[in-house]
Amino acid sequence: MRNIKLTLEYDGSGFCGWQYQPEQRSVQGELELALVNLTGEKPTVIAAGRTDSGVHALGQTVNFRTGSALPLAAFRRGVNALLPADVRILAAAEVPDSFHARYDAVSRLYRYQISTRPIAVGRQYAWHLPLKLDLGAMQAAAAALLGDHDFVSFCQAGSGLAHHRCTVQRAEWRASGEQFFFEIHANRFVHNMVRIIVGTSVEIGRGALQPETMEAIIAASDRRAAGRTAPPHGLFLVEVFY
Repeated sequence: MRNIKLTLEYDGSGFCGWQYQPEQRSVQGELELALVNLTGEKPTVIAAGRTDSGVHALGQTVNFRTGSALPLAAFRRGVNALLPADVRILAAAEVPDSFHARYDAVSRLYRYQISTRPIAVGRQYAWHLPLKLDLGAMQAAAAALLGDHDFVSFCQAGSGLAHHRCTVQRAEWRASGEQFFFEIHANRFVHNMVRIIVGTSVEIGRGALQPETMEAIIAASDRRAAGRTAPPHGLFLVEVFY
């Protein structure tokens, strides 16, 4: 059996999320169906991260095993010919049998996008907030996220995880005109972590909370201490590192 690694991008707008759900449209379901039609097999595709409904990916990584002798190019061009337009294979590689897209990942990079003015082009990829946001305050708060912390305050209640510790290597806000961008790079993420951090950062940016509050929220280890969960359509899985 061969172990094939794929890198793909998708627009999450029309999906229930990455993971297969009965009678719902999922990225996993579309990809596995394309592979069935290409190879005649029914592979199970493993993803580096299970993105939620409405979340996009610029560099999702997956792997699957196949007995097919098709050339690698077929797993890009051939699968793309069978996929809907909102999912594209960017690269295909044959990897050692031990490779696992989720467990071998050492870190992931996410980006969140906000627009403080109404936009027509790209509106499905940014959270519209008609607010004046203080970039300096948001960036000062982001500094508290760096390092190894228990992020239970930024995890959706009832996620059932064994632990909530994550090591954040970079957390940075930047702005371009009326567009705000948040990027965070960490070894792992708990459920809704980025979206809750963004929702909390917005409260700081509009002056409802002070930047130093971020450190206190982390220390509280209580989801109720943090801000709202930002909507999914502004979130992108940018890259997975191995």
